[in-house]
Amino acid sequence: MDHQHHEGHAGHGAHQHPQVKAGGEIQHEHHEHHGQHEDHGHHGHHDHHAMMIADFRKRFYVVLVLTIPVMLLSKMIQHWMGMEISFPGDNYLLLALSTVVFFYGGWPFLKGLWDEMKAKDPGMMTLIGFAITVAYVYSVATVLGLAGMDFFWELTTLILIMLLGHWIEMKSIVGASRELELLVKLMPDTAHLVKGDQVTEVKTATLKPGDIVLVKPGEKVTADGDITEGATSLNESMLTGESRPVQKKTGDKVIAGSINGNGAIKLSVTHSAADSYLSQVVKLVEDAQRSKSKTQLLADKAARWLTIIAILSGIITFVYWWFEKKDMSFAIERMVSVIVICCPHALGLAIPLVIARSTALSARHGLLIKNRTDFENSRKITTLVFDKTGTLTVGKFEVSRLRVIDGSFTENDLVRIAAAVEGSSEHPIATGIMEKSKSMGVSLPAAAEVTAITGKGIKGKVEGKEVLIVSPAYIAEQFPQVDINNNIQPGETVVYVVADQKVAGYIALADQVRPESAGAITALKKMDIKTVLLTGDNKVVGESVSRSLGMDGYIAEVLPHQKLEKIQQLQSQGEFVAMTGDGINDAPALAQADVGIAIGSGSDVAAASAGIVLVNSNPEDVVSLIQFGKATYRKMIQNLAWATGYNVIAMPLAAGVLYHQGIVLSPAAGAVLMTVSTVVVAINAGMLKVRRS
Repeated sequence: MDHQHHEGHAGHGAHQHPQVKAGGEIQHEHHEHHGQHEDHGHHGHHDHHAMMIADFRKRFYVVLVLTIPVMLLSKMIQHWMGMEISFPGDNYLLLALSTVVFFYGGWPFLKGLWDEMKAKDPGMMTLIGFAITVAYVYSVATVLGLAGMDFFWELTTLILIMLLGHWIEMKSIVGASRELELLVKLMPDTAHLVKGDQVTEVKTATLKPGDIVLVKPGEKVTADGDITEGATSLNESMLTGESRPVQKKTGDKVIAGSINGNGAIKLSVTHSAADSYLSQVVKLVEDAQRSKSKTQLLADKAARWLTIIAILSGIITFVYWWFEKKDMSFAIERMVSVIVICCPHALGLAIPLVIARSTALSARHGLLIKNRTDFENSRKITTLVFDKTGTLTVGKFEVSRLRVIDGSFTENDLVRIAAAVEGSSEHPIATGIMEKSKSMGVSLPAAAEVTAITGKGIKGKVEGKEVLIVSPAYIAEQFPQVDINNNIQPGETVVYVVADQKVAGYIALADQVRPESAGAITALKKMDIKTVLLTGDNKVVGESVSRSLGMDGYIAEVLPHQKLEKIQQLQSQGEFVAMTGDGINDAPALAQADVGIAIGSGSDVAAASAGIVLVNSNPEDVVSLIQFGKATYRKMIQNLAWATGYNVIAMPLAAGVLYHQGIVLSPAAGAVLMTVSTVVVAINAGMLKVRRS
């Protein structure tokens, strides 16, 4: 909504540089142009920036060359240097040169002034345009006979420094988007398409799902897909932040842009280039860079106020010195200095530069920010709720025990009918049972009418029997005669097999705790964040995992819809809750949490209802995310403090508060200070880093 609201101010025109009228305008314009270049993809707006940088550079050098004769012809400079250059019409030559500087060098500012006035939205350009126009008009009047001193040399140096400042600023904006460019460049241009025995070179953009491509050793993977032949190790560090090469074999998924190790692989393409994981990441980063955060809206407001204060202060300064019986040129010079110093340049860039850098940097470390506010709020988290499976644990269940309850079944029967029903499910428990059936060499019958029993299990028809694979809670409800409590051991998950209303037996599976989990929980404790385990598993498993990791508590045996209620309960106790889950069955809880963190790899990144997506299921990434969120917020506040603080000191000096003590700032000095403040803000944003825990 904010973005559209700002679209209303698009009076900034197509080639006015993307400086900031009020905070986020750099992002806003930046993307407005992007829209015009949709066909060229990402390079469109990058080229546009390059053109604008070149334009400012050219204007800067032309003005630099013209400033030298202007300064030499100025009486004040001659007086300071103890020399004299005069010839008939020298003041008209000075006027001519300064007029070229004013109209050619000052054009971006004059056009900006016009655009902002037309949009009834005065901002940065209004200030600069107003200041240089007053200086120019007054100086022209002195040449044409008005008593007073011209200040053409101040005008040309002011325009020169403003052009330099804008040029530097433009480069820093492009620099902030460079990480995003790196992500775009990860996608190789060509792919080796396999058709029968033929291998042909095709453009990556033409690949479609089902195509078979060959990836040679050392090449970049050309598309998201499943390996159909070969095994290798892949370097996915630029996509996930994971530095160790990941081993891949037939049947495994691979992500476009990762770098192949020393094995050749063939893969079946699962997504076209436009739908690939990488494209989704780039789109997410662009959306996040564009989205306004609360801190940025605060900066927008401050920049608006600063614009109003600047114009009022300038007029008051002029009136004061005029009544003090100073000559008009002095009063105008003070006014111009105040207005230039007050330009909310640094203030406008303070937040967008940090945003552009943080979203792109985090994407390269496997932290995808979809919602800026969620990311900034990560610094307030007091309780972090973890979904157990696949987050704190490996998420890979292995059958640890089999137990027959009804004597008419054997262990083989249990595995055979359970695996038949679970065959089409991708749940970790199903995968564990399937693996067991393979290792036992059991041949599986066909299952029909397979349906899920929400939160309780799955059922289907096998060899004419109705078979249910269900949780202990279901057994306690439907078959109270079965003693379920003695069947559970710490760390195990138990599922019961029911055939034709007879409890045939149970299968116990164990999930290993991730080696990184303990370190992550310890790090969160040091940050005074409580950790709670939320699991659909039984209490014994919940307690075992939470105790072994030293967590603050656990909530077990919850169905997906109850997870939402548990989050609400914690919030009602005054906790600021973050939830980490897999983003599918945890969607309502993720949406309810103050900060939703989805764990999910592959191209489902955009589908999750969370504000932040962690590409790896590594709990240490949650710690990195919170640390990075805090660091980003610190940078924003530092930038805001600098951008406003320097005005508080510099503005009174420009107005001439210490004039009687011999301290006064010229317009050019004001422009230098303004440029320095912008550069400081840009450098500070550039120093933002992701610390891996």
